[in-house]
Amino acid sequence: MGRKSIYLLIFGIMLILSGCFANQSPNAKATDIEHRQESQTEPTITEQGTKPMVLSIDGTEVPVTWEENPSVADLQKYLPLTIQMSQYGGFEQVGSIGRSIVMDDKQITTNYGDIVLYAGDKIVIFYGANSWAYTRLGHVNLSQKEMTELLSNGNASITIAEK
Repeated sequence: MGRKSIYLLIFGIMLILSGCFANQSPNAKATDIEHRQESQTEPTITEQGTKPMVLSIDGTEVPVTWEENPSVADLQKYLPLTIQMSQYGGFEQVGSIGRSIVMDDKQITTNYGDIVLYAGDKIVIFYGANSWAYTRLGHVNLSQKEMTELLSNGNASITIAEK
């Protein structure tokens, strides 16, 4: 094989390979991964068929950001709910839902305003902090002072309803 033949062969291989990679940008793989990740995320509340919910503590409606998870979707099946809460530990109110719902407990540290599911059948609302295995349900968007004023004066009653 002559020198010209080798150069033509190498040129032909390079031409074929350049055609294979011509349409790929440097970010093609990252975009591909992002697209796959987006399609694998958990469904949002709207996709789960749930509607916006409101929370009232002793008759006062409070602003809540609800989690987008199967526990919140399951909870909504039983609305409206009125739950008698009991003050516990000087940092939380806890009350029975009256039935078990879907749970996915993880060891977390809660903070004031956090709403969690405990043991699959109890709702806990914090005005302090605690570490335990809970399923996050939402967060009351009030200051620590406001949460303490609402929840630290004995037992409370909460109502969760569809908006």
